[in-house]
Amino acid sequence: MSGAALGLEIVFVFFLALFLLHRYGDFKKQHRLVIIATLLAWYLCFLIVFILPLDVSTTIYNRCKLAVNSSPAESNGSYVTLQKCFKPWSYIPNGIMPIFWRVVYWTSQFLTWILLPFMQSYARSGGFSITGKIKTALIENAIYYGTYLLIFGAFLIYVAVNPNFNLQWNQLQTIGIAAANTWGLFLLVLLLGYGLVEIPRSHWNGAKRGYLLMKTYFKAAKLTTEKADAEENLEDIMEEVRKVSESIKYNHPLRKCVDTILKKCPTEYQERMGRNMDDYEDFDERQNSYPSEKSLVKLHKQVIYSVQRHRRTQVQWQILLEQAFYLEDVAKNETSATRQFVHTFHSQEPENKIIQYFYTPTVEWYWECLLRPWFYRVLAVVLATFSVIVVWSECTFFSTKPVLSLFAVFIQLAEKTYNYIYIEMACFLTIFFLSICVYSTVFRILCGIYFADFLLFCRLTPPLCLNFLGLTHMDATISHKNTQPTAYTSIMGSMRVLSFIADGFYIYYPMLVVILCIATYFSLGTRCLNLLGFQQFMGDSEMTSDLIDEGKELIRREKRKRQRQEEGENRRREWKERYGNRDDSTRNRVVHTDQKESSFSETNTNRPLSKYTRSNGRTERDTIELLQDAEPLDFNADSINDDPLELDLGSYSLHYFSARSSIPNPIKDHKSFC
Repeated sequence: MSGAALGLEIVFVFFLALFLLHRYGDFKKQHRLVIIATLLAWYLCFLIVFILPLDVSTTIYNRCKLAVNSSPAESNGSYVTLQKCFKPWSYIPNGIMPIFWRVVYWTSQFLTWILLPFMQSYARSGGFSITGKIKTALIENAIYYGTYLLIFGAFLIYVAVNPNFNLQWNQLQTIGIAAANTWGLFLLVLLLGYGLVEIPRSHWNGAKRGYLLMKTYFKAAKLTTEKADAEENLEDIMEEVRKVSESIKYNHPLRKCVDTILKKCPTEYQERMGRNMDDYEDFDERQNSYPSEKSLVKLHKQVIYSVQRHRRTQVQWQILLEQAFYLEDVAKNETSATRQFVHTFHSQEPENKIIQYFYTPTVEWYWECLLRPWFYRVLAVVLATFSVIVVWSECTFFSTKPVLSLFAVFIQLAEKTYNYIYIEMACFLTIFFLSICVYSTVFRILCGIYFADFLLFCRLTPPLCLNFLGLTHMDATISHKNTQPTAYTSIMGSMRVLSFIADGFYIYYPMLVVILCIATYFSLGTRCLNLLGFQQFMGDSEMTSDLIDEGKELIRREKRKRQRQEEGENRRREWKERYGNRDDSTRNRVVHTDQKESSFSETNTNRPLSKYTRSNGRTERDTIELLQDAEPLDFNADSINDDPLELDLGSYSLHYFSARSSIPNPIKDHKSFC
């Protein structure tokens, strides 16, 4: 089994990273170079988490061998045999792990600090040439590079002016690693202080269906505002693109830049602007003022940003709708006498037949309505226990006599019995829990404000694992023992070069996690943001209640729209089943009748349509169908129409509807849904 466990985990982690990238990414829309770089970054990040427990067990075995070989036996004057040191099943031969960690660490650092940020900025750049994109990417990444170089330069000056050190290449390498780890540890503690409290609390609140539903309504009201802003911003940018496209004709030197911008626009806007384009015309620079290339670069960047923001809000809105519908279904099925879970809407994705066979509506009812809340409560208690252990260990891991860090106590007890399986499982679960607390905080905080920054994964994983080794006293810098270090610690170099970092920042800064956990527990950050005008979910706030009512109404409207869509699809299906085998002449008559109606409405509509009109994504045909299928008006309601944008067609749509409704014809009524 020598090295076999390492090879198996390397293969397993690769397919795990590939699966997750396929699950959360889109291979068809992304460039191959982007996919390869992202896959490699995730792969290296997961490798550190999965391989580090094997490094710990191998180091414990090597320490045992060194201790046995260096201590003479009390009987017969011979040395103690090596039978006391049991070789772990996942033992990795000497010389492999240092090379492995060196390749993994420096490759991940190159990706996260240089290549991936550059590629990200290059893709978002508004330049039209390769040189322009590279220049923009370098300027945007100057902040990232500047913070790193600032820390590196401060450490370098400290070592250079210190007469006790002679600056060498190994020390220079250690300074670079220390700068990266210091940057990562600074952010790591901030994220960890939030996640250690919020993760258990979110699972405990997950058992409260009413609480989750109210919070979902609140999120819907807030997201609607952001979604409307994104749509308005996109409309304004598209209006500027239309004006630029109409002013710069096909024979203009900057027309290629305009075509590049048009390709980044959504398809529906491209079609409209394509229909509104005039024929080939000459231009006169003396009579007309044309935008410069610099202004087109700025417009190009605005188009990329507005389209990404619009798509992001649309996806978030769909996810929030599904969550709200699910929670409402759970609340409705809790009082079901049949004890069978009934969904309001069918799943749009095809379900696995094996899952359908075992996960029946009865099983789903027992799980969703009875077992799942209790499972969340038990899980929340377990996670809270882990959080308390982490906080205690972060505050006491510097104490070696006595050993106060609970993680160090657990590892040392298992080391005495040579229980390598327990050691590896304990190491993996601890690193996994710390990673969940940190990375979930990245998604909760950063993704709600900015774009998902997956680059933080590679930047935070090395300092996170180094902090874990300190908690377990596997780092000689923390334990102050002259023992063999782990291979992972050896590539980090001796932090004694920077004593104020090794004996100061790395030991005392993690204690800040206690203050952060207390602040998170009492929701001090949420209360401060609420006072500053950023509405947060607070149960005792009047504004929160108003937003909950608004979100509830929005969800109700979206549910009615989806129900009407499903009813329309059912009618189409019934029509096809009933009249699908009729002769072609009947179908041709129906098509001819619709064409006559279409021409009739066009000739009787004298209102000129503008070149560019705002739309909510629904065509006029769909709007007419909804008008024909409209529900009785409730004059006591706050508003007559669910969607205010449905009346943008004005008298044109109403005239069309009046023309169709004045001629009762069942065939045409059915055809309108086909």
